Amino acid sequence: MQSAKDTFYEVLRGRLVVGNPERTIVLRGVTRPGVMVVENELVSAVDLTDCFRLSWGESKTDVAGALPMVAMSCEIEYETAGTAANAGMDRGRMLAAMDGELLVAVRTWPQHALKNNYAGLAFGQAVKAMSTNVWWGDVVFGELTVEGERLKRAATVQVMSYQEAGEL
Repeated sequence: MQSAKDTFYEVLRGRLVVGNPERTIVLRGVTRPGVMVVENELVSAVDLTDCFRLSWGESKTDVAGALPMVAMSCEIEYETAGTAANAGMDRGRMLAAMDGELLVAVRTWPQHALKNNYAGLAFGQAVKAMSTNVWWGDVVFGELTVEGERLKRAATVQVMSYQEAGEL
């Protein structure tokens, strides 16, 4: 399932960068696109604002077909306190902009991608294309919540993939 998770993250990150290349974060001294996978980061990164934080929830496997199909829930949390230039009074507009960016990134056609294995990147190896696709449903937005000066939202996307031989 790791390859499916990595592939969905890479597709989503690429689409979010196209939608708003200025949405960036500085993490451990490196400026990068404003999207991250919580399980891959240090605990201090979890409270970043104005970025999309992906975490993986429940997964279900259907073994009735030729290949097992796995469906996973991807939760995407994000929050904003608005901009300093507007003393945070634009936080509603900023959250609405993030809602729009996420909606466009998830709904952009096609809502599938060839699954890739990214495991070799850590060892200087190329990304390997796999035999099956990863596909996903529409984004489901949760309720807006207020925490101090911040507006927060969590959205979910169902991500599905066939599990190939040898894949964990």
